Amino acid sequence: MAVPKKKTSKSKGRMRAAHHAVKAPNLSTCSNCQEPIMPHRVCPKCGWYDGREVVSVEE
Repeated sequence: MAVPKKKTSKSKGRMRAAHHAVKAPNLSTCSNCQEPIMPHRVCPKCGWYDGREVVSVEE
């Protein structure tokens, strides 16, 4: 079984964990209603994707 030979220092562990931060999502705008949406997803407000209506949304 693999076991660490030496204790990992606080510095090394914190340097490794420096990449684990949660980042804000990249948002794009809907081509139909200009609402901010996640890229490559159907707009939840109007139901459009890639310049056409994919899902009918009741208002």
